[in-house]
Amino acid sequence: MYNTSFIKKFLLALIVVCLYSCDKDFNAIGDGLIGDDHFGLEPEEYSVLAFNQEVTPIQSNNLAVNALGIFTNPLFGTTTANFATQLALASYPVTIGESPVIESAVLTIPYFNHITATGTDGANTYVLDSIYGGQGKDFKLKLSVYESGYQMRSSYFSGGSQLPQFYYTDQNNDFFSNANKALLNNGPVQENVEFYFDPAEIVTKTTDPDTKVETVTRTAPQMVLNLRKDFFQEKILNAPASKLSSEDLFQEYFRGLYFMVEKSGANSNMAMLDFSKGVITIKYKAKTAATTDGDATEDKQILVNFKSVLSGAVANTASFLQDDREANYQNAVTTNVNETAGDERLYLKGGQGSLAVVKLFNQTDVLSYNADGTVKTGANQVPDELDEIRNNVVYKNWKVNEANLVFYIDADKMGTTKAPQRVYLYDLTNNTVLADYSADPADPFGGLIILDSDKKGKSYKLRITSHIRNLIKDATAKNVDLGIVVSLSAGVVASNALKQKNETISQAPRTSVMSPLGTILYGGKASVPDDKRLKLQVYYTKPN
Repeated sequence: MYNTSFIKKFLLALIVVCLYSCDKDFNAIGDGLIGDDHFGLEPEEYSVLAFNQEVTPIQSNNLAVNALGIFTNPLFGTTTANFATQLALASYPVTIGESPVIESAVLTIPYFNHITATGTDGANTYVLDSIYGGQGKDFKLKLSVYESGYQMRSSYFSGGSQLPQFYYTDQNNDFFSNANKALLNNGPVQENVEFYFDPAEIVTKTTDPDTKVETVTRTAPQMVLNLRKDFFQEKILNAPASKLSSEDLFQEYFRGLYFMVEKSGANSNMAMLDFSKGVITIKYKAKTAATTDGDATEDKQILVNFKSVLSGAVANTASFLQDDREANYQNAVTTNVNETAGDERLYLKGGQGSLAVVKLFNQTDVLSYNADGTVKTGANQVPDELDEIRNNVVYKNWKVNEANLVFYIDADKMGTTKAPQRVYLYDLTNNTVLADYSADPADPFGGLIILDSDKKGKSYKLRITSHIRNLIKDATAKNVDLGIVVSLSAGVVASNALKQKNETISQAPRTSVMSPLGTILYGGKASVPDDKRLKLQVYYTKPN
């Protein structure tokens, strides 16, 4: 019995070894490709054509985070970011109660932040994240919050079809002209005409009326705006019951809020906010069915959210970005673009900014080869660099270890200007991710900034190994144009539509629309110094 079992196990192991050996020996033509490690080998380098492309007004509704404020970048200009959002009640229908009297209406929106120190008394010291241009009392804005009069819809009908409704970065005037200009945030000056993004912890102390015990509540920094009580008394507490009975009816009745910023001093700044976490808390007193004393009232509250509790999705929103561009930047992305020879400098700017178009090979024809790997003679049989790479892999048995694009930052032009932490490379022709994006979910194809010894931005390296391998394997594969943009988040890969499409682009990555930053990179033009020039680097293992 034991011997039979041992023999079976031995035979099974022998079969596995044989299959593994056969698998190692099998190698299809054109699959001369090995893992992404170049083992210190020197790369073969290939020229790259890259040029600037302006991003004109672009879809900006329902972004994961939205800018609010004024940010001046000396290389790119000044961007003013306003915002509009629909609102939603926490539940439907709402029972207000009899004879309601409002006590307060307070808007809160949390800031991105992190704790730098905690005291012995439990007090926390915070620094705000995603603030651009400086933070604190020296960076003030005039903040105006208005009732929006613009009906935001999620879809519309055209030619018998239901289509998604887009809102664009250039629609600020549409919303401003329709807003009710009676200011809603009428609290202290630091909440409107001298508003600033305050990094201080919010401390609230309450005392129990019976025990006299004091309770201290500590809240992370957030926007806190006291809103006009008379407006919410009339708009919510005195509203017809039908207007508070469903989300559709409520959003038709109360069309949301419009946030507008203006300069309030010499310095200003901009914050990225998750408006979906915003809420207006309305506290009031009213008689209810539970009231036993005819004159008594109960404390009640209503929550008005910036996010639908029914769908779980953010209410319809839009970012409005008004740019006053620096002259050199404006010229670089509009009048001085060279699509034939490429541009010396590539200007990447988020928001309604700019991207760069990248063409790896000037491939025009699919070539035919002889058995020995030489190109057949005839018309349109002029090999380009991609043909040469295919020839080396298929016929000379070169092994492709790794392929990268390295974009060098123009440190002299950037100076002390903050560069984005990440850039994003994508298939511009089809507005999709490249094959390399999913190769490593923890760090999709690279793109993080590489620092030099002085901790200044030096370059961005992007792996396109799978993309190049696919081109090598399939001679009929289309050599698509690539696009590169600044990126706020590696996990956001959707694209947003341009208001006016052109021959080069019809969309741009959403992650770029969300970013306020910009960077200047060297292009692939021959006039760029060789050690800074954009090139395709391919690492091979070559047979002896």
